[in-house]
Amino acid sequence: MNLRSLATGLSYAGEVAAKRQTYHVFEGRRYFLVMSQSRAKRNAGNFNVVRADAVEYVAARFHRKRKVTSTDVAKASRKPRLVSTSLDALNILYVLVATGRAEIDKKFKKERQLYFTVTG
Repeated sequence: MNLRSLATGLSYAGEVAAKRQTYHVFEGRRYFLVMSQSRAKRNAGNFNVVRADAVEYVAARFHRKRKVTSTDVAKASRKPRLVSTSLDALNILYVLVATGRAEIDKKFKKERQLYFTVTG
């Protein structure tokens, strides 16, 4: 993966307000970037690269499912090249929320883990 080609032509897809952090999602041709600002360092942050085909795979596999966690997605994935860890799955779910294809289920606010409803 070439960072220069990854950053070319990015457009803002949306943001996700999770439990402790807000994530900003940018869309490229074949990838999404999930970015967050560091809470400890004002001028620093993190980013994760998410493949667009991984987002499509999870959207199709979990279409109209409720109470979905990143662990559920990672365990159910039959394509480890697309979803290999719970962190991969969580970033994919964040992309789905930012693009309006999923939402964070507010009924489980007090739970430690985030629960999602995938709509499409």
